[in-house]
Amino acid sequence: MELLTLHSSCGGPQFRTPSLHFQAVPRSFRLPSFPHSISTRHNPSFFRFHLPLSASLPSRAPFPNSLSSSCSVANDGTLLSTTKDAVIDPSFAVKNKAMDMSTELKGTSIFLVGMKSSIKTSLGKLLADALRYYYFDSDSLVEEAAGGASAVKSFKESDEKGFRESETEVLKQLSSMGRLVVCAGDGAVQSSANLAFLRHGISIWIDVPLDMVARGVFENQSQLSDLELFASEAYSEVLTQLTTLYEETRGGYATADATVSLQKVACQLGYDDLDAVTTENMTLEVLKEIEKLTRVKKMMESAARPF
Repeated sequence: MELLTLHSSCGGPQFRTPSLHFQAVPRSFRLPSFPHSISTRHNPSFFRFHLPLSASLPSRAPFPNSLSSSCSVANDGTLLSTTKDAVIDPSFAVKNKAMDMSTELKGTSIFLVGMKSSIKTSLGKLLADALRYYYFDSDSLVEEAAGGASAVKSFKESDEKGFRESETEVLKQLSSMGRLVVCAGDGAVQSSANLAFLRHGISIWIDVPLDMVARGVFENQSQLSDLELFASEAYSEVLTQLTTLYEETRGGYATADATVSLQKVACQLGYDDLDAVTTENMTLEVLKEIEKLTRVKKMMESAARPF
């Protein structure tokens, strides 16, 4: 299989936005000239798709923390100051932690693994925003490049090997870039080659209880196609299929560099209701784990230096 070339500039002070273009073409097809391109060739499945995808780097807005106060003079002439109102950005701690550790991180990409859920997606986007990284979802790249959910499902059914190779190629390209937060699909932990690509960055297992994942899938009908379910199926059936998938992928998840468990975060915060855990709570915990990993790496590098 002859595969891809991706040129992208993610670093530098200008933070230029990378574009990913996927091409899957027969041998007789001449690849057009694109500024940034990925070309993939699956044989004997000769299909074509071209999709320009871009990720924008969020601008760093000033923290909307405000503190207003009023001053008054007492009868004895003493100046008194009274705080009237304080508005604190709930993501302040996340952004502050991200800025503190960005230098040590040195642009290392972050790969989030775990069952697909809105919690994992929201966490990934907030983490990318805080670190001033680019955000990608590997499943979405494969799906959009193939032409949509129905197209990628047909592709998977007709050419399972080709589909898995496409997943691998996406991870290969993403792992060659820096300053990324990637929500990796389940295919990322189902082969040794894909797991090796995750080692190019820091991998974190976002462990969300299956009942919460099932509830999210059941409420969000757009995710049903991923599990080959029908909207008419009951919550219990969705949970059963998710449990089966989890058992198949749990071993791969466990190879991640660190694990952030929603249940553990709730326990640390003293919450009985897991729904009380916010995206900011989870993201802050991810940043703490990343900080520990970078600290350990730095200590190991120092210990390896000759006296």
